[in-house]
Amino acid sequence: MKILAIDLGKFNCVSCLLDTESNATEFDTFKTYRREFKEILHRTHPNLVVMETCSITGWVHDLCVEQDYPVLVADPSQEAWRWKNVKRKTDKDDALKLAKLAALEQINPVYVPAPETRQYRHLVKYRKVMVWRINRIQNAIRALFDHQGVKIPSGHRAWTVQGIDELSQHRRVLAECDEHNLWRGELDLELMMLDQLWEHLATIERKLDTLAKQESRIQLLQTIPGVGRKTAEVIVTCLDDPKRFENSRQVSAYAGLIPQQHQSGQTNRLGKITKRGPRLLRTALVEVAWLMLRHNEWAAATYARISGGQKTRKKTAIIAVARKLLVRCWAMLLHNQPWNPELAQPTT
Repeated sequence: MKILAIDLGKFNCVSCLLDTESNATEFDTFKTYRREFKEILHRTHPNLVVMETCSITGWVHDLCVEQDYPVLVADPSQEAWRWKNVKRKTDKDDALKLAKLAALEQINPVYVPAPETRQYRHLVKYRKVMVWRINRIQNAIRALFDHQGVKIPSGHRAWTVQGIDELSQHRRVLAECDEHNLWRGELDLELMMLDQLWEHLATIERKLDTLAKQESRIQLLQTIPGVGRKTAEVIVTCLDDPKRFENSRQVSAYAGLIPQQHQSGQTNRLGKITKRGPRLLRTALVEVAWLMLRHNEWAAATYARISGGQKTRKKTAIIAVARKLLVRCWAMLLHNQPWNPELAQPTT
């Protein structure tokens, strides 16, 4: 069996062709171009192609599948990738280690969604990036006024139509500002960028709203009291195919919502959650869990039971609600069943 392990890089890639029968290896360095990948695949004709997850894994995986080669994408966060006490680490070493782990069947495979699903997920993430950019500019505008000792409306009132009009009274074109009023020119530029970002965000929201109306899975999750379109989009795009999870623990582990375990002898200690998996999914679940306390009887009852009225257990309880919500969303997608209040009883 011939295994082609590729250590992917932004500019250059290193491949290791391992023959499991003779244990012979052949290394090659090539540019990160599509034609280079096709050439090495046609030259080596591997029985299996192995690579790690990175920013370019998606299109490389698709290219190998188009060429009818089986692909295994490895998770580099597992223990086998720890390079502690290793005196030498090169791209060739990475590729060789990847090939040997694949030969020993010691690789945890990573699920690679379809290209259209990855595009959808990326747009959902891009909305989060756009909101972050807007917040950053808003903070910069507040800093400008703070440096001048000028008070502006607090909270979201500064970004209403009336608030923007009040801020705009201080703006000036930078070319017309003297050395005593340069901050007014900066304010003008910041407000222009803020307007552009708001327009971009509105365009993204319109497109996501159109896609959500065409996706039955998103509409299914919206039957949960307290879960809106944005949260449903994150859950659907991250979970994708619910059949790829065998049980609820795998779903929880995928989102990084299970506790770390440290066991030795008679000692078994559970620590904080692992925080592995998509951060976007984990953040969305925690945010909606807080919101559901006011709109969902099941979430409120579960939170009250786990927290026990203790302030020190609030975070633990909300993480538990987020994990249980994800499991229920997975079950709804798996069985194509809407939210059933009668079945949503608090469980341990």
